Amino acid sequence: MARKAPAPQQSINESARAVTPLSVLQRFRVIIRTAQRHSQWIERQSGVTGAQLWAMQELLEVPGLRVGELANRMALHQSTASNMIDRLESAGYIRKERTSADQRVVRLYLTENGTELLGRAPSPARGVLPEALRNLDEEALTDLQRELDGLLLKIKDMDEGFGMQPLPFTE
Repeated sequence: MARKAPAPQQSINESARAVTPLSVLQRFRVIIRTAQRHSQWIERQSGVTGAQLWAMQELLEVPGLRVGELANRMALHQSTASNMIDRLESAGYIRKERTSADQRVVRLYLTENGTELLGRAPSPARGVLPEALRNLDEEALTDLQRELDGLLLKIKDMDEGFGMQPLPFTE
């Protein structure tokens, strides 16, 4: 049976496409640029960064998180999360409350303005990449992480601390 010649512009999802280092690189570019465009759109539409909107989504789902807990939910350094929280508090989107039992413990809550902003903000609030990863089944996520770990081993002079920093376009 004769195969048709591939169309000049095949979809990135075409399984007939040859797998090469460049074809894989193209997929990374599509992922990063799509996430970047979504983050820029979030900021234009809502006035907050993609990372800030994600933080607000986490606080909507689990009111009263501590800064460290929020940082863990977003895979951020605690200092990065703290700076982001300070900006959101200054803008009037979140409030900090200290518990009466231990005044050192600070809990975070959305304000009415924060809840309203989140309600009218573009979706997904976490961003397209974190949301897509959340929607993968456990096996696919495990396979992806294993393959990415293998790729990271091939990169010289890698700073693993980058994994706890937001993507530059979401800050």
